[in-house]
Amino acid sequence: MHTSLTANLRIKSLVPLVSPVALAAEISLDTNATRAVIQGRLAVERILAREDHRLLAVVGPCSIHDMDAARDYAKRLSQLALHIEKRVLVVMRVYFEKPRTTVGWKGLINDPHLDDSFDVAAGLRMGRSLLIEIADMGMPTATEFLEPITPQYIADAVVLGAIGARTTESPTHRQMASGLSMPVGFKNSTDGSLQAAIDAMQAARNSHSFLGIDDDGGTCVVTTAGNPWGVLMLRGGRSGSNYSPAMLEEARSRLESAGLPSRVIVDCSHANSGKDYRRQSVVWRDVVSQRVAGDASIVGLMLESNIEPGSQPLSADRTSLKYGVSITDGCIGWSETETLLLESFEQLG
Repeated sequence: MHTSLTANLRIKSLVPLVSPVALAAEISLDTNATRAVIQGRLAVERILAREDHRLLAVVGPCSIHDMDAARDYAKRLSQLALHIEKRVLVVMRVYFEKPRTTVGWKGLINDPHLDDSFDVAAGLRMGRSLLIEIADMGMPTATEFLEPITPQYIADAVVLGAIGARTTESPTHRQMASGLSMPVGFKNSTDGSLQAAIDAMQAARNSHSFLGIDDDGGTCVVTTAGNPWGVLMLRGGRSGSNYSPAMLEEARSRLESAGLPSRVIVDCSHANSGKDYRRQSVVWRDVVSQRVAGDASIVGLMLESNIEPGSQPLSADRTSLKYGVSITDGCIGWSETETLLLESFEQLG
Protein backbone atom coordinates (compact mmCIF):
# COMPACT_ATOMS: atom_id res chain seq x y z
CA MET A 1 0.00 0.00 0.00
CA HIS A 2 1.37 3.40 -0.97
CA THR A 3 -0.01 5.47 1.89
CA SER A 4 2.59 8.15 1.23
CA LEU A 5 0.61 9.02 -1.88
CA THR A 6 -2.57 9.72 0.10
CA ALA A 7 -1.63 10.48 3.72
CA ASN A 8 -0.35 13.65 5.41
CA LEU A 9 -0.40 15.62 2.17
CA ARG A 10 -0.79 18.91 4.03
CA ILE A 11 1.32 18.07 7.09
CA LYS A 12 4.63 19.96 7.22
CA SER A 13 6.08 18.11 10.23
CA LEU A 14 5.33 15.69 13.07
CA VAL A 15 7.35 16.39 16.23
CA PRO A 16 7.29 13.83 19.08
CA LEU A 17 6.54 15.15 22.57
CA VAL A 18 7.67 14.07 26.03
CA SER A 19 5.11 11.74 27.61
CA PRO A 20 2.88 13.07 30.41
CA VAL A 21 4.41 10.67 32.93
CA ALA A 22 7.95 11.73 31.98
CA LEU A 23 7.09 15.42 32.30
CA ALA A 24 5.43 14.80 35.67
CA ALA A 25 8.57 13.05 36.88
CA GLU A 26 10.73 15.91 35.62
CA ILE A 27 8.53 18.64 37.12
CA SER A 28 6.70 17.05 40.01
CA LEU A 29 4.14 18.26 42.53
CA ASP A 30 5.77 18.37 45.95
CA THR A 31 3.88 17.81 49.20
CA ASN A 32 2.94 21.47 49.68
CA ALA A 33 1.68 21.91 46.12
CA THR A 34 -0.28 18.65 46.27
CA ARG A 35 -1.93 19.74 49.51
CA ALA A 36 -2.82 23.14 48.00
CA VAL A 37 -4.43 21.56 44.94
CA ILE A 38 -6.47 19.06 46.98
CA GLN A 39 -7.60 21.69 49.47
CA GLY A 40 -8.40 24.15 46.69
CA ARG A 41 -10.57 21.67 44.82
CA LEU A 42 -12.44 20.70 47.98
CA ALA A 43 -13.02 24.37 48.79
CA VAL A 44 -14.44 25.07 45.32
CA GLU A 45 -16.66 21.99 45.53
CA ARG A 46 -17.97 23.12 48.91
CA ILE A 47 -18.79 26.55 47.47
CA LEU A 48 -20.60 24.96 44.53
CA ALA A 49 -22.52 22.76 46.98
CA ARG A 50 -23.27 25.86 49.08
CA GLU A 51 -21.67 24.24 52.11
CA ASP A 52 -19.10 27.06 52.07
CA HIS A 53 -20.76 30.46 51.73
CA ARG A 54 -17.72 32.37 50.58
CA LEU A 55 -17.66 34.09 47.19
CA LEU A 56 -15.44 32.43 44.59
CA ALA A 57 -13.28 35.05 42.84
CA VAL A 58 -11.41 33.84 39.74
CA VAL A 59 -8.93 36.62 39.07
CA GLY A 60 -5.90 36.99 36.84
CA PRO A 61 -4.47 37.76 33.40
CA CYS A 62 -6.43 37.10 30.23
CA SER A 63 -3.43 34.98 29.25
CA ILE A 64 0.04 34.22 30.58
CA HIS A 65 2.90 35.28 28.30
CA ASP A 66 5.61 36.45 30.74
CA MET A 67 6.66 34.01 33.46
CA ASP A 68 8.26 36.69 35.65
CA ALA A 69 5.18 38.91 35.52
CA ALA A 70 2.96 35.91 36.27
CA ARG A 71 5.04 35.06 39.37
CA ASP A 72 4.93 38.69 40.47
CA TYR A 73 1.14 38.79 40.07
CA ALA A 74 0.71 35.46 41.89
CA LYS A 75 2.72 36.70 44.89
CA ARG A 76 0.61 39.84 45.15
CA LEU A 77 -2.63 37.90 44.78
CA SER A 78 -1.66 35.21 47.29
CA GLN A 79 -0.98 37.87 49.94
CA LEU A 80 -4.30 39.60 49.28
CA ALA A 81 -6.14 36.25 49.22
CA LEU A 82 -4.97 35.50 52.77
CA HIS A 83 -6.35 38.82 53.97
CA ILE A 84 -9.86 38.19 52.60
CA GLU A 85 -10.06 34.39 52.80
CA LYS A 86 -12.82 34.34 55.44
CA ARG A 87 -15.35 35.70 52.94
CA VAL A 88 -13.73 35.30 49.51
CA LEU A 89 -11.92 32.31 48.02
CA VAL A 90 -9.50 33.68 45.44
CA VAL A 91 -8.42 31.45 42.54
CA MET A 92 -5.85 32.78 40.06
CA ARG A 93 -6.58 32.68 36.34
CA VAL A 94 -3.57 30.97 34.74
CA TYR A 95 -4.66 30.63 31.12
CA PHE A 96 -2.16 29.08 28.70
CA GLU A 97 -4.36 28.29 25.68
CA LYS A 98 -6.20 30.96 23.73
CA PRO A 99 -8.97 30.12 21.24
CA ARG A 100 -8.89 32.47 18.24
CA THR A 101 -11.86 33.57 16.17
CA THR A 102 -9.60 33.49 13.10
CA VAL A 103 -5.84 33.57 13.70
CA GLY A 104 -3.48 34.99 16.33
CA TRP A 105 -1.20 34.01 19.19
CA LYS A 106 -2.54 30.75 20.62
CA GLY A 107 -1.04 30.98 24.07
CA LEU A 108 2.04 30.06 26.10
CA ILE A 109 1.80 26.30 25.62
CA ASN A 110 1.45 26.55 21.85
CA ASP A 111 3.97 29.36 21.27
CA PRO A 112 5.94 30.11 24.45
CA HIS A 113 8.61 32.22 22.73
CA LEU A 114 6.03 34.49 21.05
CA ASP A 115 7.73 34.05 17.69
CA ASP A 116 5.69 31.42 15.83
CA SER A 117 8.33 28.76 16.61
CA PHE A 118 5.60 26.64 18.28
CA ASP A 119 7.96 25.03 20.78
CA VAL A 120 5.14 23.10 22.49
CA ALA A 121 7.57 20.96 24.52
CA ALA A 122 8.98 24.12 26.13
CA GLY A 123 5.46 25.52 26.56
CA LEU A 124 4.29 22.46 28.47
CA ARG A 125 7.33 22.62 30.75
CA MET A 126 6.86 26.33 31.40
CA GLY A 127 3.14 25.95 32.04
CA ARG A 128 3.51 23.01 34.41
CA SER A 129 6.35 24.70 36.29
CA LEU A 130 4.34 27.88 36.79
CA LEU A 131 1.24 26.04 38.03
CA ILE A 132 3.32 24.20 40.61
CA GLU A 133 5.15 27.38 41.71
CA ILE A 134 1.79 29.08 42.27
CA ALA A 135 0.43 26.05 44.12
CA ASP A 136 3.51 26.19 46.38
CA MET A 137 2.40 29.72 47.32
CA GLY A 138 -0.87 28.19 48.50
CA MET A 139 -2.72 29.80 45.59
CA PRO A 140 -5.39 27.74 43.74
CA THR A 141 -5.37 28.08 39.94
CA ALA A 142 -7.90 28.00 37.12
CA THR A 143 -7.29 27.41 33.42
CA GLU A 144 -9.19 26.83 30.20
CA PHE A 145 -8.63 23.48 28.53
CA LEU A 146 -8.62 23.94 24.78
CA GLU A 147 -6.55 21.06 23.38
CA PRO A 148 -7.93 17.72 24.64
CA ILE A 149 -4.42 16.28 25.18
CA THR A 150 -3.18 19.17 27.35
CA PRO A 151 -4.87 18.02 30.60
CA GLN A 152 -2.69 14.91 30.71
CA TYR A 153 0.29 17.22 31.18
CA ILE A 154 -0.97 19.88 33.60
CA ALA A 155 -4.40 19.00 35.06
CA ASP A 156 -3.01 17.51 38.27
CA ALA A 157 -1.93 21.03 39.29
CA VAL A 158 -5.23 22.79 38.43
CA VAL A 159 -8.08 23.51 40.88
CA LEU A 160 -10.77 24.82 38.48
CA GLY A 161 -11.11 24.02 34.79
CA ALA A 162 -13.04 25.95 32.16
CA ILE A 163 -14.54 25.13 28.78
CA GLY A 164 -14.77 28.25 26.63
CA ALA A 165 -17.64 29.76 24.70
CA ARG A 166 -16.31 28.47 21.38
CA THR A 167 -15.84 24.88 22.58
CA THR A 168 -18.77 24.36 24.94
CA GLU A 169 -20.73 22.82 22.04
CA SER A 170 -17.90 20.41 21.22
CA PRO A 171 -18.58 16.74 22.07
CA THR A 172 -14.81 16.26 22.47
CA HIS A 173 -14.62 18.90 25.21
CA ARG A 174 -17.75 17.67 26.98
CA GLN A 175 -16.28 14.17 27.07
CA MET A 176 -12.94 15.50 28.27
CA ALA A 177 -14.66 17.47 31.05
CA SER A 178 -16.43 14.31 32.22
CA GLY A 179 -13.05 12.88 33.19
CA LEU A 180 -11.35 15.94 34.67
CA SER A 181 -10.43 15.69 38.34
CA MET A 182 -11.58 19.20 39.25
CA PRO A 183 -14.76 21.29 38.99
CA VAL A 184 -15.35 22.73 35.50
CA GLY A 185 -17.05 25.92 34.37
CA PHE A 186 -18.91 25.97 31.05
CA LYS A 187 -19.31 29.34 29.36
CA ASN A 188 -22.43 30.27 27.43
CA SER A 189 -22.06 30.49 23.65
CA THR A 190 -20.69 33.59 21.93
CA ASP A 191 -24.21 34.41 20.73
CA GLY A 192 -25.33 34.59 24.37
CA SER A 193 -27.33 31.35 24.34
CA LEU A 194 -27.31 29.31 27.55
CA GLN A 195 -28.47 26.05 26.00
CA ALA A 196 -25.09 24.80 24.77
CA ALA A 197 -23.52 25.27 28.21
CA ILE A 198 -26.48 23.58 29.94
CA ASP A 199 -26.27 20.68 27.48
CA ALA A 200 -22.53 20.48 28.13
CA MET A 201 -23.04 20.32 31.90
CA GLN A 202 -25.54 17.51 31.50
CA ALA A 203 -23.24 15.62 29.13
CA ALA A 204 -20.19 16.00 31.38
CA ARG A 205 -22.05 14.56 34.37
CA ASN A 206 -22.24 11.24 32.55
CA SER A 207 -19.71 8.51 31.76
CA HIS A 208 -18.09 8.56 28.31
CA SER A 209 -15.60 6.48 26.35
CA PHE A 210 -13.46 8.20 23.73
CA LEU A 211 -10.03 8.22 22.11
CA GLY A 212 -7.22 9.88 24.05
CA ILE A 213 -3.69 9.33 25.32
CA ASP A 214 -2.49 7.57 28.46
CA ASP A 215 0.27 8.70 30.82
CA ASP A 216 2.89 7.18 28.55
CA GLY A 217 1.59 9.15 25.57
CA GLY A 218 0.11 6.10 23.84
CA THR A 219 -3.24 6.19 22.10
CA CYS A 220 -5.95 4.59 24.21
CA VAL A 221 -9.66 4.43 24.90
CA VAL A 222 -10.47 6.69 27.85
CA THR A 223 -13.53 5.77 29.93
CA THR A 224 -14.68 8.38 32.44
CA ALA A 225 -16.88 8.30 35.53
CA GLY A 226 -18.61 11.64 34.86
CA ASN A 227 -18.02 14.98 36.57
CA PRO A 228 -20.79 16.27 38.89
CA TRP A 229 -19.05 19.59 39.56
CA GLY A 230 -20.09 21.62 36.53
CA VAL A 231 -21.00 25.31 36.84
CA LEU A 232 -22.50 27.74 34.35
CA MET A 233 -20.27 30.71 33.48
CA LEU A 234 -22.13 33.74 32.15
CA ARG A 235 -20.04 35.91 29.84
CA GLY A 236 -22.69 37.67 27.75
CA GLY A 237 -22.90 37.37 23.98
CA ARG A 238 -23.64 39.14 20.73
CA SER A 239 -27.09 39.96 22.09
CA GLY A 240 -25.56 41.81 25.04
CA SER A 241 -24.75 41.20 28.69
CA ASN A 242 -26.39 38.52 30.84
CA TYR A 243 -25.73 39.49 34.45
CA SER A 244 -28.91 41.50 35.20
CA PRO A 245 -31.35 40.15 37.82
CA ALA A 246 -33.73 39.12 35.02
CA MET A 247 -30.97 37.28 33.16
CA LEU A 248 -29.82 35.53 36.33
CA GLU A 249 -33.39 34.48 37.05
CA GLU A 250 -33.63 33.01 33.55
CA ALA A 251 -30.35 31.13 34.10
CA ARG A 252 -31.61 29.71 37.40
CA SER A 253 -34.88 28.64 35.80
CA ARG A 254 -33.13 26.99 32.84
CA LEU A 255 -30.72 25.12 35.11
CA GLU A 256 -33.49 23.88 37.40
CA SER A 257 -35.60 22.76 34.42
CA ALA A 258 -32.62 20.74 33.20
CA GLY A 259 -32.25 19.10 36.63
CA LEU A 260 -28.99 20.93 37.31
CA PRO A 261 -27.91 22.88 40.40
CA SER A 262 -28.76 26.57 40.02
CA ARG A 263 -25.26 27.96 40.47
CA VAL A 264 -23.50 30.49 38.25
CA ILE A 265 -20.21 32.32 37.95
CA VAL A 266 -20.42 35.71 36.23
CA ASP A 267 -17.53 36.64 33.95
CA CYS A 268 -17.10 40.42 34.22
CA SER A 269 -15.17 40.58 30.95
CA HIS A 270 -16.05 39.71 27.34
CA ALA A 271 -19.56 40.69 26.26
CA ASN A 272 -20.68 41.42 29.83
CA SER A 273 -18.38 44.45 29.81
CA GLY A 274 -18.94 45.22 26.14
CA LYS A 275 -15.34 44.07 25.55
CA ASP A 276 -14.17 47.19 27.42
CA TYR A 277 -11.91 46.15 30.31
CA ARG A 278 -12.64 49.44 32.06
CA ARG A 279 -16.27 48.36 32.54
CA GLN A 280 -15.42 45.16 34.41
CA SER A 281 -15.69 47.02 37.70
CA VAL A 282 -19.28 48.04 36.84
CA VAL A 283 -20.24 44.40 36.30
CA TRP A 284 -18.36 43.25 39.41
CA ARG A 285 -20.01 45.76 41.73
CA ASP A 286 -23.47 45.10 40.29
CA VAL A 287 -23.19 41.33 40.71
CA VAL A 288 -21.69 41.54 44.21
CA SER A 289 -24.62 43.77 45.20
CA GLN A 290 -27.05 41.13 43.87
CA ARG A 291 -25.23 38.49 45.87
CA VAL A 292 -25.36 40.61 49.03
CA ALA A 293 -29.08 41.23 48.41
CA GLY A 294 -29.67 37.49 48.65
CA ASP A 295 -29.07 35.85 45.26
CA ALA A 296 -27.38 32.65 46.46
CA SER A 297 -27.15 31.25 42.92
CA ILE A 298 -24.22 33.63 42.33
CA VAL A 299 -21.35 31.50 43.62
CA GLY A 300 -18.56 33.42 41.96
CA LEU A 301 -17.19 36.07 39.62
CA MET A 302 -14.33 36.22 37.15
CA LEU A 303 -12.07 39.19 36.44
CA GLU A 304 -9.41 39.65 33.76
CA SER A 305 -6.70 41.46 35.67
CA ASN A 306 -2.98 42.08 35.28
CA ILE A 307 -0.26 44.15 36.92
CA GLU A 308 -0.88 47.10 34.59
CA PRO A 309 -4.18 47.99 32.89
CA GLY A 310 -5.01 47.68 29.21
CA SER A 311 -3.43 45.58 26.48
CA GLN A 312 -0.64 45.83 23.95
CA PRO A 313 -0.01 44.34 20.51
CA LEU A 314 2.45 41.50 20.11
CA SER A 315 5.16 43.15 18.03
CA ALA A 316 8.18 41.66 16.27
CA ASP A 317 10.42 43.48 18.77
CA ARG A 318 9.83 41.45 21.94
CA THR A 319 12.00 43.83 23.99
CA SER A 320 9.43 46.58 23.43
CA LEU A 321 6.71 44.72 25.36
CA LYS A 322 5.61 46.52 28.52
CA TYR A 323 5.92 44.58 31.76
CA GLY A 324 2.68 43.30 33.24
CA VAL A 325 0.46 44.33 30.31
CA SER A 326 -1.74 41.79 28.50
CA ILE A 327 -1.02 40.83 24.89
CA THR A 328 -4.54 39.48 24.42
CA ASP A 329 -7.71 41.01 25.93
CA GLY A 330 -7.43 44.20 27.94
CA CYS A 331 -7.23 43.74 31.73
CA ILE A 332 -7.75 46.00 34.72
CA GLY A 333 -4.59 46.80 36.68
CA TRP A 334 -3.48 45.53 40.07
CA SER A 335 -4.56 48.61 41.99
CA GLU A 336 -8.16 48.35 40.75
CA THR A 337 -8.17 44.58 41.32
CA GLU A 338 -7.11 45.05 44.93
CA THR A 339 -9.78 47.71 45.44
CA LEU A 340 -12.58 45.50 44.07
CA LEU A 341 -11.60 42.49 46.14
CA LEU A 342 -11.28 44.50 49.37
CA GLU A 343 -14.61 46.25 48.68
CA SER A 344 -16.29 42.89 48.21
CA PHE A 345 -14.79 41.56 51.41
CA GLU A 346 -16.34 44.46 53.31
CA GLN A 347 -19.73 44.18 51.56
CA LEU A 348 -19.96 40.44 52.19
CA GLY A 349 -19.39 41.03 55.89
